[in-house]
Amino acid sequence: MELADMETDRPGEPRRGGLLNILKNVAWLMGGKGFGAVCSIAYLAILSRSLGLKNFGHFSLIFATGLALVALASFQTWQTVVKFGADPAHRKDWRNFGRLVWLCGAIDVSGAVVGTIVAYVVYYGFGGALDLNPEFIDMAFWFNVALLWSRMTTPNGIVRVLDRFDLGTYVEAVVPAGRLIASLVIILWGPTVGRFLFAWAFFDLLTGALYWLVAWRLVPKALSRENFGHFRETLTSNPEVPKFFGITYASSTLDAIYKQGPVLAVGYLLGTSAAGLYRLADQLGQGIGKLSGMLTRAIFPEFAVARTTQSIDLFRKLVRQVTVIAALAGAVVTLVAVFLGEPLLTLIGGDAYTRGAVILIPLAVAASFELASVTYEPMLYSTGHAQYPLAIRLIAVSVLGIGILALSPMGPIGVGIAVACGMAVLWMLMSATVWRVMRGLVRAERAQ
Repeated sequence: MELADMETDRPGEPRRGGLLNILKNVAWLMGGKGFGAVCSIAYLAILSRSLGLKNFGHFSLIFATGLALVALASFQTWQTVVKFGADPAHRKDWRNFGRLVWLCGAIDVSGAVVGTIVAYVVYYGFGGALDLNPEFIDMAFWFNVALLWSRMTTPNGIVRVLDRFDLGTYVEAVVPAGRLIASLVIILWGPTVGRFLFAWAFFDLLTGALYWLVAWRLVPKALSRENFGHFRETLTSNPEVPKFFGITYASSTLDAIYKQGPVLAVGYLLGTSAAGLYRLADQLGQGIGKLSGMLTRAIFPEFAVARTTQSIDLFRKLVRQVTVIAALAGAVVTLVAVFLGEPLLTLIGGDAYTRGAVILIPLAVAASFELASVTYEPMLYSTGHAQYPLAIRLIAVSVLGIGILALSPMGPIGVGIAVACGMAVLWMLMSATVWRVMRGLVRAERAQ
C-alpha cells in the first residue's frame, strides 16, 4: 500500500476489539523496541567502554539534563491529539482534527523556543553546579537544543490516533540503528563525548522530521494550510483542552523529574563517576521497564475510544485484563534484574561497572511497580480524572526527594532505593484511586 493512500484507508475502518487491538499495537511496538533493545545494548557497550567511567558520567549528565529540559518544555501534545482527536478522526472530520493538530503543533514550537532559552540559562549560568567540564558547555547546550526541537509529540499523536503503530515503529527504529552505526564509525574515528553527542542529536532530529513527514502523508487534508491559525475556535469547541494540557504537562514534568532527577542528584551529590555508574544501571532498569511506556502508548488510544463506545462493564473488563498482564510482566522484570543484572552490566560496561549490579535491583523493582500501574493513568485520563495522576505523582516525587536526601550517604544504591520507594507509593495510591473511580463509574451507569 502506498503511503499516499493511507488517509482513506485506516481511520474509518472498524477497530479491532479492545484487548486484541492493544496486543496488536504492543506487538508492533515490541518489534521496534526489540530491535532497538539489541542496538541499544551494543551502542551502550561501545559508549561506556570507549569513554570510560568519568567521560561516560559527563555524557550521562548532559543527556539527563536534556531529557529533563525536554519534559519541562514539552506539553505531551500527543495525549491531547489522542483524547480530543479520536472522535473527529474516526468520523474523518479532517477540518476539526486539523485545527486541533495545528494548535498542538504551535504549542510544541512555543515549548521548544522557551526550552532553548531555559537551556541557555542552565548551561551558561549553572553549568558548574552540574560538575561539567567547561569544554563541554557549548556542545551540551546545542545538544539540548537539538533534543528540544526533535522531540515534538504532535505527529506521534496523529500516528497513534489513526492506529498506525506500524509506521511509528519504522520511524522510531531510525534512532537505535543510527546510533549503533554512528558508534561504530566513532570508534574508528576516535571516541569523544562531543562526537557521541553530535550523532545522538543528528538521529533524533532525523526521526523528528520523519514523524512529521509520515503524519502529513497520512492526513494531508488535516494538515493543510487552511486549517492553521483557528486556535480560538478550536479552544471554544474543545473547552477542556487547556485544563487537560496543564494537567498532562505537570504530570509529564513530574515523571521526568522522577526519571532524570536521580541521575542529576547523583552527579551533584556524589560526583561524575558515580553518575556514570548509576546511569548505566538506570539505563538497564529503564530498558527493562520500557514495556510500560509501550503499553501506555498502545492503551491510551484504545481506552479513549472504548470509554465512549462501550458499556462500563466492558470497559472495566478491558482495564482489568491489561492490568493483570502488566502486573505479571512487572514480576518478570524484577526476576531478570536479580538473576541477570550483574552479567549484563559486566558485558556492557566491563569490570568498572560491575558494582552497579546492586543499584540495578532497586531500579528494576521501581520499573516493575511502574509496569504494574501502567493502565491506571490512561484509564484516569480517558474517564476525565486527569487531576488524580498529577496529585499522586507529586506525592511520589516528594517521597523520592526525601529518600534521596536521607539515603544518598549510602551512595548510588541509596538513590536507587529512594526511586523504588517512591514508585511503590505511586503504585499503591494509583491502585486505590482507580478502584474508587471505577466503582463510581459503575454506580453512575447502573443508576441511569
